[in-house]
Amino acid sequence: MDSDEIVPEPRNVEEDLDEKYPNRPHNTAPTLPFHELYLNLFHPLSQIKKKPATTAPAKRKVGSSNKSATHQSPYELRRDVIARFISRWRKEVGNDIYPAFRLILPDKDRDRPMYGMKEKVIGKMLVKIMKINKESEDGYNLLNWKLPGQSSTRMAGDFAGRCYDILSKRPMRTEPGDMSIEEVNEKLDKLAATSKEDEQIPIMAEFYRRMNPEEFMWLIRIILRQMKVGATERTMFHVWHPDAENLYSISSSLRRVCWELHDPNIRLEAEDRGIALMQCFQPQLAQFQMHSFDRMVSRMQPTEEDPVFWIEEKLDGERMQLHMAPDDSVAGGRRFASWSRKAKEYTYLYGNGIYDENGALTRHLKDAFVNEVQSVILDGEMVTWDPEQDAPVAFGTLKTAALAEQRNPFTNGPRPMFRVFDILYLNGKDITKYTLRDRRKALQRILRPVHRRFEIHPYQEATTTTEVETCLRNVVAEASEGLVLKNPRSQYRLNERHDDWMKVKPEYMTEFGESLDLVIVGGYYGQGHRGGNLGSFLCGLRVDNPNSSQPEKCWSFCKVGGGFTAADYQEIRHHTDGKWMKWDSKKPPTEFIELSGGDAQHEKPDMWIKPSDSVVICVKAASVGVSDMFRMGQTLRFPRFKKLRKDKNWKSALSIQEFLDLKSNVEQEHREKEFNVDNSRRKRVKRAVKKALTIAGYDEKENAQYLGPSGHIFDQLNFFIMTDASYPEKKSKGELEQLVKANGGRIYQTNTAVPDTICIAERRTVKVASLLKSANFNIVKPSWLMDCVKQNEKDVGLPDLLLPFEPRHMFFIMEDRDEEININVDPFNDSYARDTNVDELKEILKQMEINKKQSNHSLDPHTLHKVESHIQAKIDSGYTAPCGWLFRGLRFYFSTQTPSANGDGASSKPEMDHTPICVARNTARFASANIATSLKSPDVTHVIVNPATMSREDIISLRKSLATRAGKKIPHLVSLDWVQESWKNGTLLDEERFSVSR
Repeated sequence: MDSDEIVPEPRNVEEDLDEKYPNRPHNTAPTLPFHELYLNLFHPLSQIKKKPATTAPAKRKVGSSNKSATHQSPYELRRDVIARFISRWRKEVGNDIYPAFRLILPDKDRDRPMYGMKEKVIGKMLVKIMKINKESEDGYNLLNWKLPGQSSTRMAGDFAGRCYDILSKRPMRTEPGDMSIEEVNEKLDKLAATSKEDEQIPIMAEFYRRMNPEEFMWLIRIILRQMKVGATERTMFHVWHPDAENLYSISSSLRRVCWELHDPNIRLEAEDRGIALMQCFQPQLAQFQMHSFDRMVSRMQPTEEDPVFWIEEKLDGERMQLHMAPDDSVAGGRRFASWSRKAKEYTYLYGNGIYDENGALTRHLKDAFVNEVQSVILDGEMVTWDPEQDAPVAFGTLKTAALAEQRNPFTNGPRPMFRVFDILYLNGKDITKYTLRDRRKALQRILRPVHRRFEIHPYQEATTTTEVETCLRNVVAEASEGLVLKNPRSQYRLNERHDDWMKVKPEYMTEFGESLDLVIVGGYYGQGHRGGNLGSFLCGLRVDNPNSSQPEKCWSFCKVGGGFTAADYQEIRHHTDGKWMKWDSKKPPTEFIELSGGDAQHEKPDMWIKPSDSVVICVKAASVGVSDMFRMGQTLRFPRFKKLRKDKNWKSALSIQEFLDLKSNVEQEHREKEFNVDNSRRKRVKRAVKKALTIAGYDEKENAQYLGPSGHIFDQLNFFIMTDASYPEKKSKGELEQLVKANGGRIYQTNTAVPDTICIAERRTVKVASLLKSANFNIVKPSWLMDCVKQNEKDVGLPDLLLPFEPRHMFFIMEDRDEEININVDPFNDSYARDTNVDELKEILKQMEINKKQSNHSLDPHTLHKVESHIQAKIDSGYTAPCGWLFRGLRFYFSTQTPSANGDGASSKPEMDHTPICVARNTARFASANIATSLKSPDVTHVIVNPATMSREDIISLRKSLATRAGKKIPHLVSLDWVQESWKNGTLLDEERFSVSR
């Protein structure tokens, strides 16, 4: 080396940051002590969170100020606490608040990687650090934080709270510690930089030595990124700077928010308010589905001149943004970067350039763009595609497929495929302000799709609800995620949920809902208000082999935790008390319960119970999906508890073979229905079903050996059954005959054997066609038999009642006999004698000629969508849904009087005391329900009544009013108890349990 050559000094991190952020602020004093965070911020905010929404004003002393804290809303009080802390920081430390915000908003700090430490790992570390015996009470409580404590259930389900409980017994310090915020950040950076336990334990031990128990509790919450202080990042951002939220939306960088917006008087320039190349942003999200297709479509059609909206299939993958910029280091080269919706960078996985040998995607994109394209930002979905099946694979396999593609890009195995549905940036220009229609035109002009690796996501133009329903049925048949409706006239809205994009998922639609009777075989301890008790249950299907040496055995099938009331939990505990056993992973009870994964024991419960000691519960679900986490290889999607089946034991619960038979029958019914509904003139080609269909048609059905309750409904009646049944349940001719015999009827194989024989048929077979020629008797559908049985099964304890024939029950009616059939239903075919189910009522409403009227909303839609977006984002991150979110998306009509003839809920009767109605209405409003002022509102989902103040005639009149209301959907008619019990239990309960049927 020449002596004249100057060796540059190594640059430090601070110099690199100064170069990248030349205007970043610098603090003039050391950061505040860490304990100031919890004393002056976390603890005060948590206390406000616990206060009720409204408080009585305190008595003021003479001469006191008119302005009192008790007069401020909780939101204002939180802003005051945050503003005081920020003001103190500026005054005592400086304008660089980034060190504090990294600890206040740990889940928004993208610069610090994940720690790779969950509750179980931290618990084991603390046991070692504090030298606690694992078998001691504190050791047990720390390692089994979800389980009730050995001496009490305090803090069960709250890991940080339980740590505080144990640390406070043996603190290294009782007074607040001396660690500064800067020191804590340095230690946390080291903690995140290693995954080795022997390097992590000394860091955690130093925290333990230098912090008091309350400080350490908040540190654990920071590590777990579960702060729960009652104030959101949006509130923090708004207090810090008016443009902070906007900058975070376009950058996903907490560092930029703190450094570029340190002066609240300097606003973002116009050019800094849009997205930038190679800079992650927060994408637009789809709004949640409304309960009415009509309402959704009306939002998509703001003008009659252009009523078109787009329908896209909702993909089961990972939302991804792909950035491309020129690469000056290589001739004609391009460099890429990709980020997920949560701002996690995946460039290492999918590639940083077309010559990146580790790129699972970008190496295939050399010819994917026209020559004129220099830079671009694309928005889309990364999915796993199986070339052999030529079909997408479940989302959980995406990373595995990408790693396999990195190793060998030329195999025919599953691979990542990027489906592009939007373009936001092109050749140096932000185009988010252009309409979706214009952006899609640009996308199609610049892209050259790479088959099954890089494709433009297709869409279908539509104008009616019928087209949405047809598409939804198609995606259900193929087990797809659902649909997304898009307004082609809309701009792209960063970090917002808006009506311009709406998702429609099959699991939201009650017509695809299902009920199955399953046996509880395991339990999981809950968190929060369910802490210390079993909050969810593992349900199984009975193994079909009565001759087996292990007859009492179930396969794991699904996990159910929603829809339970406190009374439901209490009743399950009552029936199973003293029968639960702790799950031992070393000695699993395989003779009774079989899990998936072999030794891995997927979805293993905390406690287990023998099937013969357990209870059977009726479970509602959206659909059936493939899952390797349960022994069945399939599971229920979005299951919800419906009711406890006290009339069943484990032997009469659904078995494996019964479930498979049921699933097969339902798939066949769906295929037949799909074939028959097409009334077009063109010959329809049936599409092969690639995946499992949603189960439908199983409504509290007993197992295959149980054909219905025995009784005397058909005593002294004679039957001639000619065909099997496909609706409402599929039964063979033999099963129908057994059903009749079990209920007192007599079976003959001809209609002339005895007089007054009732002929049963559903299809026009040769025998049926021959009998129809005589035309001297009616022919009844098998559905009448099942309706009679079902109705009497509901009316247990009452005399057996034979239902009169209805038009829907008749396969053939003799001449001049229509009147005696039609008299049993109202003008809309609603039965007078039989309980009509929801599907029938929906069909009744579809046949009515109605005038549609749209509701007027006084709320600011923009503000409402921002609030909804924020709350849903927190729920998606694992937070429990807040109580004010319970009835979001529902529209209630509270009936306080007998409806008048015009159906608007008014009457000349004097008003009664409606205090319970008022309480329920206020509760519903607080929990985000929309309140309708008239039954004419087309999107009412629930009609709420107080049965104590209504007579039988009132309720009958109300039901008739519902039959004439506008709209396609029939609302639930429920009592006030449904609102109060759902609110009390923090979950939507099954409406059938609170239906008004007087």
